[in-house]
Amino acid sequence: QNVLHMNVTTNNYRDPNNLSFQEVKILGLLQEPVSVIVLEDNLVQNSSHRITYDGVNKVALIEGLHLQLGKSYSLRWTPGTNVDDKYDCHPGIDASKEKCEELGCVWTEDTSTVGVPYCHFGSLDNPYSVADVTYTSLGVSANLTLTNSNLKAYQKSMAPIGTLRLEVKYHNDHMLQFKIYDYANNRYEVPVPLNVPKVPESTAQSRLYDVMVQNKPFGIRIRRRSTQTVIWDSQLPTFTFSNMFLQISTRLPSQYLFGFGENEHNSFRRDMNWHTWGMFTRDQPPGYKLNSYGFHPFYMALEEDGNAHGVLLLNSNAMDVTFQPTPALTYRTTGGVLDFYMVLGPSPELVVQEYTALVGRPVLPPYWALGFQLCRYGYANDTEIANLVEDMKAAKIPYDVQYADIDYMERQLDFTLSPHFSGLPDLVKKMREEGMRFILILDPAISANETNYLPFTRGLENDVFIKWPNSDDIMYGKVWPDLPNIEVNTTLDWDTQVELYRAYAAFPDFFRNSTIEWWEREITEVYSNPRNTSRSLKFDGIWIDMNEPSSFVNGAVGGCRNQELNFPPYIPQLGSRSLGLSFKTLCMEALHHLQDGSPVQHYDVHNLYGWAQTKPTLEILQNLTKERGIVVTRSTYPTSGRWSGHWLGDNTAAWNQLDKSIIGMMDFSLFGISYTGADICGFFGDSEYELCARWMELGAFYPYSRNHNGNSGRRQDPVAWNSTFADLSRKVLNIRYTLLPYLYTLMFQANAHGSTVVRPLFHEFVEDQKTWDIYQQFLWGPALLISPVLEQGAAEVRAFLPDARWYDYHTDEYIGFRGQFRNLSSPLGHINLHVRGGYILPHQSPANTTFYSRKNPLALTVALSDDHLAEGHLYWDDGVRVGAYENGIYLLTLFVVRQNLLEIKVLHHGYVDPNNLKFTRIKILGVTSTVREVTVAQDGEGIQSPHVVSYNSQKQVLEISHLELDLGKNYTLKWS
Repeated sequence: QNVLHMNVTTNNYRDPNNLSFQEVKILGLLQEPVSVIVLEDNLVQNSSHRITYDGVNKVALIEGLHLQLGKSYSLRWTPGTNVDDKYDCHPGIDASKEKCEELGCVWTEDTSTVGVPYCHFGSLDNPYSVADVTYTSLGVSANLTLTNSNLKAYQKSMAPIGTLRLEVKYHNDHMLQFKIYDYANNRYEVPVPLNVPKVPESTAQSRLYDVMVQNKPFGIRIRRRSTQTVIWDSQLPTFTFSNMFLQISTRLPSQYLFGFGENEHNSFRRDMNWHTWGMFTRDQPPGYKLNSYGFHPFYMALEEDGNAHGVLLLNSNAMDVTFQPTPALTYRTTGGVLDFYMVLGPSPELVVQEYTALVGRPVLPPYWALGFQLCRYGYANDTEIANLVEDMKAAKIPYDVQYADIDYMERQLDFTLSPHFSGLPDLVKKMREEGMRFILILDPAISANETNYLPFTRGLENDVFIKWPNSDDIMYGKVWPDLPNIEVNTTLDWDTQVELYRAYAAFPDFFRNSTIEWWEREITEVYSNPRNTSRSLKFDGIWIDMNEPSSFVNGAVGGCRNQELNFPPYIPQLGSRSLGLSFKTLCMEALHHLQDGSPVQHYDVHNLYGWAQTKPTLEILQNLTKERGIVVTRSTYPTSGRWSGHWLGDNTAAWNQLDKSIIGMMDFSLFGISYTGADICGFFGDSEYELCARWMELGAFYPYSRNHNGNSGRRQDPVAWNSTFADLSRKVLNIRYTLLPYLYTLMFQANAHGSTVVRPLFHEFVEDQKTWDIYQQFLWGPALLISPVLEQGAAEVRAFLPDARWYDYHTDEYIGFRGQFRNLSSPLGHINLHVRGGYILPHQSPANTTFYSRKNPLALTVALSDDHLAEGHLYWDDGVRVGAYENGIYLLTLFVVRQNLLEIKVLHHGYVDPNNLKFTRIKILGVTSTVREVTVAQDGEGIQSPHVVSYNSQKQVLEISHLELDLGKNYTLKWS
């Protein structure tokens, strides 16, 4: 009864050493002792002891005692809950002492720490016990039984289900799955296929993990075998599984947690101090703690020793997650099942590679999609776009892609062309003839108030639109199109304008095969107009927007009909939580049909809407253009990266958005979506000169580099300012275009192996804990460190250079410090870039577009390590072919330096470039001795070479120019 009695029963001996008990360890203590008093002869004694509690292993340790041997004592402890161990028992909107105690929980109004739940569990018990546990070489199975629950405290849809099934599968040595479901009743499960072995491939000897199922209360404990670190421990009081409320918590091995999205947060590492984040796709511009466009229930955690693991919850219902300083994490979701996948790394980079092996590797964009891009919502006509194209050419600013936002449509109707943009087809043709590319926007919602609007008519004929349940009636929302033949009074408030002027809009059900066929026909008729070929728009990519799906009315015109689905018993902590799940989207009772005909509620698949649209859109694009193309989508779900890139949404022209964009790119690198970036210079508001200039410097290193803004702001493209701004933009974009062969190789490695492109520093330097918190710098792959200025008026940047050899990209100079922060000069127009020793960067002379830069000579920058070694790769194909890598139609070259010898070795030769590309210049940084001669051999035989050798002893740079080394051939260069 929480008392340890130490009674002397015989006292005939006095030890001469004055022995005393100084430490007491109690094993199996289910609750933390929050206080301990020491009594001697029932009198409380002064004692300066210390109490620590290991919640994972249920061990209490009381140290600093002085209990003399030969005397009788009692130690009495009070079990309780440490503040950090309080798990929320009533996370709903209207928690109260009465409701809390009705649930059998404890109400403590603790105002000392923000975010600590008032209503918390009083013990570590949960209501489920375990039976029939079976361990095999392939996994574990068990039955879970509800043993105690105050059913009167629950609404019907939140009453725990009585019997559940647990299945653990050891898929391979570094990945396992653990799934909890109701085996007696069919429940919705996510229809997104993952890449898992048909039969588990792990072996008992080589698995990186051990799994133990715990009983009374139920829990799952997973240990990393090599270190015995517990990386998942769910034996906690929160576990419950009901029809519309599923909850599970786990302790975490450290405070370092990354991932979950899509939402805006203030650092890459998540703040564990009592924060709850909702996830539910919504047309929500980035804002702190607001659920936004995508849905990614995946995290990566660092363990105290630098090992890393990742966890995916494959669930698509509305959800939130709570982080608390225990450290622990609590999931709450409103439906489906609990289906977890864990990857064991052990390095952060391996975690991403293993995760993308599960969900699918990131798409390989066409080469041109790595060029700079321009867009604006608010172009008045095609002449404005044509003038912009000419101004950019005149300024000689690299620029590959021009967009048209919804302005090109007639009254924002999909698949139409506005009279103001009647010249757009010819302009696109001209741009493409000059080596540029064109991307147009499509929204999913289709106007229902038109006369002779074929997309809607044919949609009706093919039954493609989402309907009310048990009805043939279409569920109508409102989005872009205004009613025909009306004049909008723009002085009215937004909601009034929507009510008076917006047309009814129907939403295609992209889960249906018939919808995909309809979508293909409508897109095809934009590309090749069958009624007037002169109106055909030969686009190269498709930008799909508003696909959360977004609606300008809540639920449907006339409102929703199912109160429980739109306002479920537990509404996750979303923005506008009090307005329910249908806020700015469809009613949750809307009915979809999967490809096999199975009906599913929007309640379950809302977060999959954009996902369902993405893959078919890319396939349609590739069928039309016969090229790889690119799809950029706003709404994403795990696996979306296989088919698309993503921009970070409608941001604001503000300084605090610069580092947010880096965090967002790091998040999506983790989620397996490599082709990402933010709207350069900001979407909302007026950008200003210095902000936009610094953003151009940063944005030149977004994988997806696009300057885009809204119709209410001033122009912000590079030629909208002055000649100095144009010079700055040209300079930094020339650097980007120079490095495109390296960036394209990184995109290939992401596609082939799952590597990250935008890479946090700790992915390469995890042994240095200072890197774990850095998010205002980032790497391109392993070799290029980017340290942008992010603050107004700054002329220098505080940058961390990890423990490696670094060279200034601009000057080639060796940087004489490492493993520390330094203030680096960074006047406007300069971005700090550093090349890491031990790596070789392929590059190419820039040009106004990639069509021309791809014809220019190649070069190498070799940055030697402390050991005078270096390595790098170049992936090369035609830049547009569908399946070039999969079909072997590419060239892969390895560069290796050792012992004053550079080897250029072709690893795969499936492509011959028609431009007869050659390496003409090689620059080697960190050569410490004067070089007098360089010899060149091809396939082991010495050849005559017209090269010129120069050596800068001050910078220790060897430059070999006037080379003629053919791409696709093997060479060695030796210097002495």
